[in-house]
Amino acid sequence: MAPKVLISDKLSEAAVQIFRDRGIDVDFLPDVGKDKDKLAEIIGQYDGLAIRSATKVTEKILESAANLKVIGRAGIGTDNIDKEAASKRGVIVMNTPFGNMITTAEHAIAMMFATARQLPEASASTHAGKWEKSKFMGTELTAKTLGVIGAGNIGGIVCDRARGLKMKVVAYDPYLSTEKADKMGVEKVELDELLARADFITLHVPLTDQTRNILSKENLEKTKKGVRIINCARGGLVDEGALAELLTSGHVAGAAFDVFSVEPAKENALFGLPNVVCTPHLGAATTEAQENVALQVAEQMSNYLLTGAVENALNMPSVTAEEAKVMGPWIKLADHLGSFVGQMTDEPIKAINILYDGAASEMNLDALNCAVIAGIMKRANPEVNMVSAPVVAKERGIQISTTNQDKSGTFDGYVKVTAVTSKRERSVAGTVFSDGKPRFIQIKGINIEAEVGAHMLYTTNEDVPGIIGTLGHTLGESDVNIANFTLGRSEAGGEAIALLYVDDEVPAEVRAKLAETGLFNQIKPLAFDVV
Repeated sequence: MAPKVLISDKLSEAAVQIFRDRGIDVDFLPDVGKDKDKLAEIIGQYDGLAIRSATKVTEKILESAANLKVIGRAGIGTDNIDKEAASKRGVIVMNTPFGNMITTAEHAIAMMFATARQLPEASASTHAGKWEKSKFMGTELTAKTLGVIGAGNIGGIVCDRARGLKMKVVAYDPYLSTEKADKMGVEKVELDELLARADFITLHVPLTDQTRNILSKENLEKTKKGVRIINCARGGLVDEGALAELLTSGHVAGAAFDVFSVEPAKENALFGLPNVVCTPHLGAATTEAQENVALQVAEQMSNYLLTGAVENALNMPSVTAEEAKVMGPWIKLADHLGSFVGQMTDEPIKAINILYDGAASEMNLDALNCAVIAGIMKRANPEVNMVSAPVVAKERGIQISTTNQDKSGTFDGYVKVTAVTSKRERSVAGTVFSDGKPRFIQIKGINIEAEVGAHMLYTTNEDVPGIIGTLGHTLGESDVNIANFTLGRSEAGGEAIALLYVDDEVPAEVRAKLAETGLFNQIKPLAFDVV
């Protein structure tokens, strides 16, 4: 059955057609996002939800979304999505951070010109038949210092454009390396230095606990007298009341805001001030940007629903379409290894240690980690997936660690998973053969080579004669068919293991018969999702 997607906001017809061309069943209901009751009523039948800003994806909506796998936001901001609730329910949240980068950066530059030359006021005056040429004395951008708070995708474009305008650019961004700043042609500084030096300040950071009110009253008072402030990023980054006071006093010469702490902004402390330029969140409002983000979200959602490729996800690692092709078997292996450990471990897990060897160490380890954790967590909660499992593990206080190493043995690459409890450590390793099928290659330090089956029986015993015969005879007389089996031992007379690939789950009464022989230390039925 084809995946089914709901578009609950206004998206271009070209984006709708992308879903159809990719073989996805799509319902285009652009007004349903404004009706939360109707959305809750129908959302349960969809695998994907494509939205803009009008649809509010709340925890209540998600509770009704039994089949939902992915939410795609055509645009950058995802404030209208409860990402924590989505993660707990295993729903991927993706946005389109690159579709409107150019247009938002251009709007910031335009707003900088507007406040520097008082363009809105001068335009209104001229339209009114006045000719107040001397009233609107502006300032040049050339040779001025621009302070950029946040030098990521959009901020980086602003830096580039500002350098083209012959401005000196200083940037504050905790994630910006000195090397990257040098390549960009900007000077990396701390926030206080930026505030003290900048003639213009523009913000390009998301709204988080760390960035909220980053231009607080205290920080605004640290700015250079005559500074002009531009915000085309997110409302809430600037204390608008404090800024209004400094604009009135003359300490701040001007401001240009496209975003506000409360939107739609019907009233605001900045409104009505003659040295403030305001626009109604137009950063992404160009024909090109609107089309780009719509097409991009349709492609991303289609790729995920059809191939498993994860692009621009906010709550799980991204996996490109190319990576998905190569990593598919390895992600399945990681899930099987986690599932093995989860099924074998009865006491609470304190830590999960994952070793990547050789070729495996060069892959997208974040995605593999999520698959391992999901495999382990499924025993306690079958509903978890690669999105929700890390959240569940974190809530339980489980420590996750990874180690990478160069090729160290027979295999080009392998993955080893060790679960640590208060009583013991339990480990299993596996690899992917050239046929694309995952294999177990080591259990409890004992080398084996076993395919992964939907139903398996794992036993441990002392290495003594008669084990194979006992297993074959007991299962045979109980009508349990053995499709394949693998044996291994630590040394002659030491600990031995058997891993049997059977057609169906071995019934409890048959396992009891094996236990009555007194030959086995452990008998454990295992089940794996091999589809």
